Amino acid sequence: MAGVYEIYVKNHFSAAHRLHGYDGDCARIHGHNWIIEAYVQCAELNPIGIGIDFRDIKSAIKEVLSILDHSDLNELEPFRNENPTSENIARFLYGALSAKLNDGKIRVSRIKVSETPGAGAFYWEE
Repeated sequence: MAGVYEIYVKNHFSAAHRLHGYDGDCARIHGHNWIIEAYVQCAELNPIGIGIDFRDIKSAIKEVLSILDHSDLNELEPFRNENPTSENIARFLYGALSAKLNDGKIRVSRIKVSETPGAGAFYWEE
């Protein structure tokens, strides 16, 4: 069985949201300091032992998070027709980062989004 490396980078953004149709406090606008973790898989290392440079992952994350940071997520195009839940944010980030990083040898394997230190969601595709 061939080995696989999984590299991850952790980052954060601050944003507000509200959940339409939710019966509780989260129906009102409120904010979070969201924590995200992006996991990237590769099977090969370059000649100096790197699968993908952390800087490349960080740069892609920074670019994608600039869309979300300090915004009302409900007003952004990706969330106009669905609630910006941790699950939906994770799926959005997975797609956006996959488009930037996947190249046949490297692929985004999963995304973790946490609203609080103890609660969040993972998203991946099989």
